[in-house]
Amino acid sequence: MAVYTQVSAEALTDFLAKFDVGELVSAKGIAEGVENSNYLVDTSKSRFILTLYEKRVAADDLPYFMALLDHLAEKGLPVPPAVPDRAGMLIHQLEGRPACLIQFLSGVSVSHPSPAQARAAAEAMGKMHKATADFVRDRPNSMGVEAWQPLFERCGRDLDTIQPGLYDRAGKALDTILAGWPADLPRGAIHADLFPDNVLMLGNRVTGLIDFYFACTDIRAYDLAVMHGAWAFDARGENYDPAIGAALVEGYAASAGLSDAERAALPILAEGAALRFFLTRAWDWLNTPAGALVTRKDPLAYLRRLDFYAANGDALFA
Repeated sequence: MAVYTQVSAEALTDFLAKFDVGELVSAKGIAEGVENSNYLVDTSKSRFILTLYEKRVAADDLPYFMALLDHLAEKGLPVPPAVPDRAGMLIHQLEGRPACLIQFLSGVSVSHPSPAQARAAAEAMGKMHKATADFVRDRPNSMGVEAWQPLFERCGRDLDTIQPGLYDRAGKALDTILAGWPADLPRGAIHADLFPDNVLMLGNRVTGLIDFYFACTDIRAYDLAVMHGAWAFDARGENYDPAIGAALVEGYAASAGLSDAERAALPILAEGAALRFFLTRAWDWLNTPAGALVTRKDPLAYLRRLDFYAANGDALFA
């Protein structure tokens, strides 16, 4: 979450008047994250998240996201569907951006998850994958393997301003990953961004899976690889927690199953996930506008994860 687009109190009041949600009491921008503009909105009736979708989220993709959330909610998954206005509309325009009012879910995101919390979150991901077995919509992964080479080229030699020699180092890793990427693993609707801050918990219980704006159709085990890299390391990507890593794989396998082929592919999938977040963080690092209320994230933290998986992946997931 982040704030790129400022919303005035007057504009928000007019926006909320379309809904049966009460009157505006307060609104606060949420600085964490890098994708959309988000506000915590309190009204006289309840609490909501207001999301304005920035350039990386295409307006044409919003019906897919809304349909997926509705599907998961109907299956009993703890997800926050959009709130319809009085006319039944979910997607609106606010301050020149597509916008949705999202149901608020209780719970907190844990910054230092325990193995039990990691296992519960991975079990929830597995249940989500099983619940989408009959979800018929399809959306290509806009940040999937086909996007990495073009994004690398767009970053170009500017990568070397982050760290000398980074362009050549990342290019070599990209070539290795593309050459080994699997093509025949089970696919379906995945979250593609299930970091700890996208899971709400009360104790060891998952109360919410949120921020589905990278959700897409891709390799299901890749979703686990993304989660593994996000949960099992410290913020700098320097220290790996084997208990967390094991709990993630065990929790997912317990709820969704994990075939021998999927398990064997986890090392290269984890390298690919690390490269994906290195590249997008590098792009954001190089291009975040001055004055944006957003916390830039260190791309090198994911380069360290990539190096770790390249050196240890085969033994790690055996």
